[in-house]
Amino acid sequence: MPKNVYKKLTDRFATFVIDICQKRCYIIGREGISMPRPVRCRRIEQMPAFRSFSPDDAPDAETVRLTLDEYETLRLMDAEGLNQADCAARMNIARTTVTAIYESARRKIAVALVQGKRLQIAGGCCEFMPVPPPEHVMKKGSQMMRIAIPYEQGEIFQHFGHTGQFKLYDVENGTIVREQVVDTNGSGHGALAGFLQAADADVLVCGGIGGGAQMALAEAGIRLYAGVAGSADAAAKALAEGNLEYDPNARCDHHDHHGEGHECGNHGCGGHSCGQA
Repeated sequence: MPKNVYKKLTDRFATFVIDICQKRCYIIGREGISMPRPVRCRRIEQMPAFRSFSPDDAPDAETVRLTLDEYETLRLMDAEGLNQADCAARMNIARTTVTAIYESARRKIAVALVQGKRLQIAGGCCEFMPVPPPEHVMKKGSQMMRIAIPYEQGEIFQHFGHTGQFKLYDVENGTIVREQVVDTNGSGHGALAGFLQAADADVLVCGGIGGGAQMALAEAGIRLYAGVAGSADAAAKALAEGNLEYDPNARCDHHDHHGEGHECGNHGCGGHSCGQA
């Protein structure tokens, strides 16, 4: 390109730069960087209770990832019947953005159905609506860390997805200052992750846990210590004191492919024994 033409173009047009790390956009022109524009995250009102779907006759199929904002547009527009304008208002984004997200979501679902691929829900530029705490859960102090453990008769219940109770431990200055056993009303990993988020849990200590549940917990901002068995009280005390032994690679991979209705039995599962479903 001739230099005089290039100069005219650069004098007339600015350069648009996206800073992924800082989630900001910039305009670069003759005067340098200007006009910072923060990227608007999509508001998610409800976390998905189920994170993966796969055809029964193709358990090892390739995976199509549906982001959480794509899931939310489908939930609001197809399940609740909202129009695009109302959906955009609920998600705190522009209507044109909703249109693009919705079309992308439908294409991915079509590919999964037509080509027999696995559908997984995870990721996206999202922010979650504050979840009102369950009425039966005590309020956590501002300086406390809350540990949640799937609980059954004093032991760590080994199948996170079927947890009926959590024991909550509030820790302050390395000491457990309060305990509470609470019933759960959710089913499925996503529902339980939402319950823990509403209960203001900071940490989950558990045994076996699937990949979908791990993603849900990460999105809820809850730290995970998996592969732990034995006494729930002893595990909570060890974590509070900073010496809990756990397995960062503990994972029930079969949860991701075969749903929640199987019997875990006594097989090896990410280096631990799942126990009974």
